[in-house]
Amino acid sequence: MNYGQFLNMMPEAFLVLWLLIVFVADFCLIKDEQKAKKLGLITAGALICQTALMFGVQPTEAFGGLYVASAAVNVMKTILAFGTLVVVIMAQSWVESRKQLAGEFYMLVLSTLLGMYVMMSSGNFLLFFLGLEMASVPMACMVAFDKDRKNSAEGAAKYILVATFSSGVMLFGISFIYAATGTLYFDDVTAKLAAEPLCIMGLAFFFSGLGFKISLVPFHFWTADTYQGAPTPVTGYLSVISKGAAAITLCIILMKVFQPMVEYWDYMLYIVIVLSITVANLFAIRQSELKRFMAFSSISQAGYIMLAVVGNNQLGVAALTYYVLVYIVANMAVFTVINVVEQNNGGRTDMAAYNGFYQTNPKLSFLMTLALFSLAGIPPFAGMFSKFFVFMAGVQNGEPMAYFVVFIALVNTVVSLYYYLLIVKAMYITKTDEPLPAFVSDANTKVALFICTAGIALFGVASCIYEWIAAAGV
Repeated sequence: MNYGQFLNMMPEAFLVLWLLIVFVADFCLIKDEQKAKKLGLITAGALICQTALMFGVQPTEAFGGLYVASAAVNVMKTILAFGTLVVVIMAQSWVESRKQLAGEFYMLVLSTLLGMYVMMSSGNFLLFFLGLEMASVPMACMVAFDKDRKNSAEGAAKYILVATFSSGVMLFGISFIYAATGTLYFDDVTAKLAAEPLCIMGLAFFFSGLGFKISLVPFHFWTADTYQGAPTPVTGYLSVISKGAAAITLCIILMKVFQPMVEYWDYMLYIVIVLSITVANLFAIRQSELKRFMAFSSISQAGYIMLAVVGNNQLGVAALTYYVLVYIVANMAVFTVINVVEQNNGGRTDMAAYNGFYQTNPKLSFLMTLALFSLAGIPPFAGMFSKFFVFMAGVQNGEPMAYFVVFIALVNTVVSLYYYLLIVKAMYITKTDEPLPAFVSDANTKVALFICTAGIALFGVASCIYEWIAAAGV
């Protein structure tokens, strides 16, 4: 074996290096009172370097096609590194309250990001599965990080049980594909794939397994309890970074590996997208706990993300990637506000806690409103442009069914606007005798909100962002 091929895996190699640096720093700072702050700076610096590094990485492959990093995958890795940086900045005040567990948290974050990188760059079902598990297992530990809270342990238990079950279902599907084609390499599978019962069953089980990871309906039942139980920074990380990595991976595998069976997975996508957007929107209206509310919002957003795959073309990949970028800044803005309110209000995350929020904290209320409007797709914010591109990608194949699905998605946009406005109504209109007290956000929260708000305002009008993504292709 030519071990020099590991040099082709520069993004993963650098993440391993940063992981080791954080591990050594955690050991050296074991008695330092400023340990959490210093480790946060080291991790943030590592992610800034990682994001910058990704701009210079070229498409490559290694080990005979086992590892394949296309231009589109490299763009998504850049976006996920940026999103993880926002999560680390936002989580700093919460991590400092955990004292001696800071090192463990940052190492788990980098470990999950490494697993996502491996999963996205896989050219073989075996490496894909290893990357998926590398991302899922540390994520369960992060969900259970507040070990003294019952909800956190419950959310982690549900997450790991569902993740284990979905991995089993996925492996079952992969075994069918291997039985039909005799190989696990993506290129070889594509050449030998045929629309026979064994392959169709393999496709269905594989799609179901990844459907759990993206929390598409009807594979979404774990989402609300896990999001509510997990620490708020972890919920934000789970809702955007993990979902984005799984979505682009499913998109690439469907469009490349299962291209000969496009007529089968297209109709599976139609059904799942309509169910995800509609069911999630209806359930979101009924929620009174904000993190559960955002859980159903994320399920609906997952439906919109997968709408880009229906077109089965390069525009779809670009639209999906752009949607994930915009979704990261908008969703993380909301979770940053939820986190700072939770830290300053005794851990409350119910929607009633935001009644009259504008009276005491007008700046946070305004920024959260911008983020919610972007999630709803209201112009001129970036969310409107991201939805426009996925709608355009969805109708590219010209099928009547695709037009119907896009129409259902457009109708559901109105429904989503209604339930996002419920939070705005609580902050600006609903009166209360005991609104949240006024408080000053810490520096990390201000930085995270600045980055997210700038993204919401600029990503939609800065055409160079979309052009950079579109130029990557597949």
